[in-house]
Amino acid sequence: MKTNYLIIAAIMLTVGAFGQNRNDVALYGSDNLNGTARYQSMSGAFGALGGDMSSININPAGSAVFTNTLFTISAVNYNVDNQTNYFDGASSTDFNKFRFNQIGGALVFNNSNQNSPWKKFTMAFNYELNNNFENEYLAIGNGNISIADYFVNNANGTAVENLDTRVGESITEAYIDIGRSLGYSAQQGFLGYQNYIIDPATMDNPNETNYVSNAVFSNGLNQEQLVSSSGSDNKYTLNFASQYEENFYLGFGLNFHGVERRRITQFDEFGYDADSKLQYVQFDNDLFTYGNGFSFNVGGIAKLNDVVRLGASYQSPTWYNMTDELYQSINSDYFADPNDTDATYSENTPNTTLIFPDYDIYIPGKYTGSMALIFGPFGLISVDYSYQDMSNAELRPNRDRFFADENAAISSEFQAVSTIRVGGEYRFKKLSFRAGYRYEGTPYKNEFTASDLNGYSAGIGYNFGATRLDLGFSQAYRDYNVQLYDTGLTSTAAIDNTNTNVTMSLTFNL
Repeated sequence: MKTNYLIIAAIMLTVGAFGQNRNDVALYGSDNLNGTARYQSMSGAFGALGGDMSSININPAGSAVFTNTLFTISAVNYNVDNQTNYFDGASSTDFNKFRFNQIGGALVFNNSNQNSPWKKFTMAFNYELNNNFENEYLAIGNGNISIADYFVNNANGTAVENLDTRVGESITEAYIDIGRSLGYSAQQGFLGYQNYIIDPATMDNPNETNYVSNAVFSNGLNQEQLVSSSGSDNKYTLNFASQYEENFYLGFGLNFHGVERRRITQFDEFGYDADSKLQYVQFDNDLFTYGNGFSFNVGGIAKLNDVVRLGASYQSPTWYNMTDELYQSINSDYFADPNDTDATYSENTPNTTLIFPDYDIYIPGKYTGSMALIFGPFGLISVDYSYQDMSNAELRPNRDRFFADENAAISSEFQAVSTIRVGGEYRFKKLSFRAGYRYEGTPYKNEFTASDLNGYSAGIGYNFGATRLDLGFSQAYRDYNVQLYDTGLTSTAAIDNTNTNVTMSLTFNL
């Protein structure tokens, strides 16, 4: 029953009502493992090590460890597997995507003044996939709440006369006008009312502000919701670092983010009782988010002796400026007389894209402490600990009522996140064998929403001299309980998520 429509831009005067919420803030603040194959195969435990292009993300002093100019390029195959349970239904989604996820290089300038304590200066530039939004899950089962309740809750409080089209006014024109004058909730109520999913509590009363569902069911409803996400947070880093004396490295980095994310939600509901006037509902939402961000980081590495290295770094808050565009599609099968086999196929879909005003996402800063043990040419062990208080995250501007409510929820429901990364490397002649483990606490106080993350990694590398080839494998596990809608149909789907990366990097020493 889907139809393609001409998209017409419309400027909305409401902020945030459909777009980003606390769960999206948690996503942007998550500590993803991306980068070079060596970095991933040691679970990113490079805060006291440096010497890898991706290490400058943890500690910008890491580029000063390089002894020569070099260039690294990496490609990865992402695999996302979701096992989803929704009431009595179970489903599995699995997909792969290949892309170049890291390209960067460092220029090393040795100081010709032998008497200067500053031994060398390094300037580096690195592109990296900071966050991969590729994901898909299918919730399918026999639910006990109808999508009609979503429209009832949104329509309540708005008079029927305000949910009707005026003489000569199209569905699209009314949809835009209601959004501008009454806000997003009334707009959603309008969709439900115009498609016979809900009715006023009392008919023929233009001032009625209460609504009832047209869904009649006694043994549950067949529901399917497919959520597909795509896009990425691309990070471009300009890094400066220097070696002081023989045992100290200092660094500073500027990080520029480019974000594109698309989330398509397709929902179908059927299986109503035979005497129900409403027999089928399809409700789809296509949300496109784009914007940019900025952060900086500073850090240092100290060689206490030939074996022990310590590292410390500070990642500033990340300030994102974002824009949301939303396209909605809806249709229903409605029988004015349940005994009549001729249905009213309603597809009162507005042919427009809603463009919401720009808004900001504030992700709190992060502190990292690191220690590494270097066993000469034979190998190493490294540990990183990071701390980030996600309860201080915010959606802005705060004067927006929706954002104010979400920020209050973030403050009360979120918590500080601790991340531990452990990595090791064993060298045998020109071969290197690597492994790692990482733990990331959930940002939610209630782990029902999202569990702690556990990840494992392994890899191998071969040094040809002028070039080095590395292969890395990493896998991470986390459980989620995802609410279908923010009101009305608030049933949750339980998701067991597994992310697997296989990465190959090629480094050229120049």
